Formats: sequence, structure tokens, C-alpha cells
Amino acid sequence: MQLRVTFVAAARSTPLLAERFEDDRPLDQAGWDEVQRVVQDLIPLAAAELRYCSPTPRSRATGDALGYTPLVQLALRDCDMGRWRGLTLGEAMAREPEAVDAWLADPHATPHGGESLHEFIARVGGWLDTRPVEDGGRIVAVAEPSVVRAALVYALKAPPSTYWNIDVRPLSTTVVTGRAGRWNLRFDGAPTQPSRA
Repeated sequence: MQLRVTFVAAARSTPLLAERFEDDRPLDQAGWDEVQRVVQDLIPLAAAELRYCSPTPRSRATGDALGYTPLVQLALRDCDMGRWRGLTLGEAMAREPEAVDAWLADPHATPHGGESLHEFIARVGGWLDTRPVEDGGRIVAVAEPSVVRAALVYALKAPPSTYWNIDVRPLSTTVVTGRAGRWNLRFDGAPTQPSRA
């Protein structure tokens, strides 16, 4: 049986440049407003047989606001950033510029004392590969944008450096289909009519 896993990126709780590593702050008013604007479009995903979310407050709140009542999955947590937890990228760069450069350049590097990008991608991919096929073909998972990026790199069997070239917007949806070890990225946009010359 082929699975269909739809990732929903959690609503944002801060402006992009103020995002912190392993941010555990709840949704702010702007985040709640974003969810209310898209709820009608995303609520049909609640029909999925299995509904999950990452353990962050904003992922749980996003899933609940969309009516998913998701089950928290620790494997969908953000990358363990060790001593950089709670810092913005700019703050980490100001404190340890060489360490940040090493982390950005080498997917196996752990200068922060946490998890490497390679380990993070493998953990998220391991979660994806172990979804129970017998429980149904449709799954929805609300997760941090970083987790969605990791899932895409894994599903596409892309080099880890690809992670830095994927932009996942809050409340966007990304679909992968397949089964363990054989995933495909799926685009479900509306068909366009050919233009007439």
C-alpha cells in the first residue's frame, strides 16, 4: 500500500529573522490570525486516518486549531541545537562565527554540541519510513518548517546541503507519497488551462 503524508508547516510565532533554534514559544496573535485565514483550506486534512505533530507548542496549537487533534511525535522535534538552543542564527554567529560556518558547511558537524544536520535528516526520515501502512493511506503531520525541510531532503534522497535551499513557509502543505525507502514529492496544485494564442 502507498502512503500519502501531508506535512503542514506550523504557523509562525515570530518574524523570520527573530526565529530561534528550538523555539518553544507559543503562537502569538499574528500566528493565530494566520491560522484563521487558512483554516477552511486546511481543515479537510483532518480526515486523514493518522494525525501527528511535532512537540513544539506552536505545532500542537496549529494542529488543534485546524481540528486535527494530533498525536505528538518526539521524532518530529526540531534539530537538537545543543548550546545554541534559544539563540537566533545571528546571535550564534556573533558568539561563535567559526563554529557556525563549520556547521553550515559540513552536514556531519556538531560544533554546538547537539545533533548534526545529517543526524536530524536521518531521524525525521526514520519516522517517515516507519509509518504504519496498515492503519490507512493518509497521514497529516504538523511540524516546524525545519522538520518539513528535513523530510523533503530524505524523501528525495538529496544531498544534505539541499536542506539550505528549501524554503518552507508557515502553514504551507507539502505532500510525499510512497512507502519506506521509496518516496516521491507530489504537487497537487490546480490544473491550469492552456493559453490560447
